[in-house]
Amino acid sequence: MVPSLNPVERQLALGDQVYRTLRANLRNGKILPGYPLQEVQLAAQLGVSRTPVREALTRLASEGLVASDGRSFAVPALTMQSVNDIYEVRFLVEPEAVRHGAERTNDAAALAPMMRALAASAAAHKAGDNEAFIDANAQFRSAWLALVPNRRLVHAVELYADHVQHLRALTLGNAKVRNVVLRGLKRIAAALASGDGDAAALAMRAHLTEAKRAFIAAVGLDHGKRSNSP
Repeated sequence: MVPSLNPVERQLALGDQVYRTLRANLRNGKILPGYPLQEVQLAAQLGVSRTPVREALTRLASEGLVASDGRSFAVPALTMQSVNDIYEVRFLVEPEAVRHGAERTNDAAALAPMMRALAASAAAHKAGDNEAFIDANAQFRSAWLALVPNRRLVHAVELYADHVQHLRALTLGNAKVRNVVLRGLKRIAAALASGDGDAAALAMRAHLTEAKRAFIAAVGLDHGKRSNSP
């Protein structure tokens, strides 16, 4: 009888690779709201055929990260209604997720990645390094999400956070916005470190409220327009 063999490791399917590439560029703000996504142009830039591009765009559309009218795709323009809708979902899922995460913070080693990310966020803010702050902010989110046992809940948090990730790339150059975000991260980290789920949920809700207000003001949506500066 043939002995037990380990499965052969395979690279991601081409459609998955294109999906991850496009999603990363949506998150970092390189593909902006309102930008049309043309299959032929994207395929040429990525060096692939149109089929994996179409598969990736269809998948992104199912997640709400791009919009489709049936024949073409585009990054949805950011409106007050879309921001309100996204944050409504975030207010539902993120406080509950962080509450569950607090149940697993009795191990200092489990908290270490989050505290390192918090320190990196503070250092980047002090240095005025926007890109480093965005990276540290993402590391902080990944660290506290790693504490959450419900992976479906984690997926929901990641998906709806991605809907405004490009907004971070556009606004975190503003020191006032970074300060609001950092203050919220510190409160969340303190609550998690104490193992207080209720306090962590309240801190997350307060963080989302302040971050939403700051981001809306920074891009001018409170004046009925979009802008790249406050």
